[in-house]
Amino acid sequence: MKGIDSHQHFWKFDPVRDGWIDETMATIQRDFYPGDLKPLLTTNALEGSVVVQSDQSEAENDFQLKNASGNEFVKGVVGWVDLQADNVHDRLAYYSQFKKMKGFRHVLQGEKQRDFMLRPAFKKGIGELHAFGFTYDILIYPDQLLFTEEFVKSFPYQPFVIDHIAKPHIKDKKIDQWKKEIQALGKYENVSCKISGMVTEADWKNWKKEDFRPYLDVVLETFDTHRIMFGSDWPVCLVAATYNQVVDLVKDYFSKLSANEQEAFFKKNAERFYKL
Repeated sequence: MKGIDSHQHFWKFDPVRDGWIDETMATIQRDFYPGDLKPLLTTNALEGSVVVQSDQSEAENDFQLKNASGNEFVKGVVGWVDLQADNVHDRLAYYSQFKKMKGFRHVLQGEKQRDFMLRPAFKKGIGELHAFGFTYDILIYPDQLLFTEEFVKSFPYQPFVIDHIAKPHIKDKKIDQWKKEIQALGKYENVSCKISGMVTEADWKNWKKEDFRPYLDVVLETFDTHRIMFGSDWPVCLVAATYNQVVDLVKDYFSKLSANEQEAFFKKNAERFYKL
């Protein structure tokens, strides 16, 4: 069964720009390009990927669109624009000419203002996405889930996907508050969820597959099999697991589902959401 990796990154490492990659993440303090990812996809029977921004600049869009245009297996790009800018409509119109530009993301998890997503100027920018057929990736920490329901409720026709199951505190086995707030988002049919980025929220050196099951149970029950998709979060995942381990983790968990349901999770849902 072929699949799609709905969440990965490329970068030419810059210690100043990429300051978030600190000394604890020395493993990924280097360049990562399409040539590094391709063999990993092939080994795991994945036919393509969606590359997601890691720098908040339009230079990042140029870099990732170049990676995508030069590599057939990179099926889509999630870029960045200043959604609060007065000219956001014009910038979205510009990016709509690129077939592989599928949507946008803002690093909400890093904003000092935790309800940044509710800023009128930011919401105005989000309101422009639908006319161009662009998706939006919601990158948050659990403390921001509280604001996310009000945010998505404002845009019933905008396709949203929550990155990394909203980064619950897996290492500390905290689940109750996250569970309640994730379940609230499940009511909105326009909201999907990426099963990605989990290993980096666990104990990097000592995680076990069982650590993730309670969280996976919640996500599967909340979003069912038609609104979840696989993402590796490579190369960020390498601080805690190999690419193969990340794939194996979800394959093992989802083996209980039917072949059609597994295909939906590994491939069809990402293809539909991002119009690949």
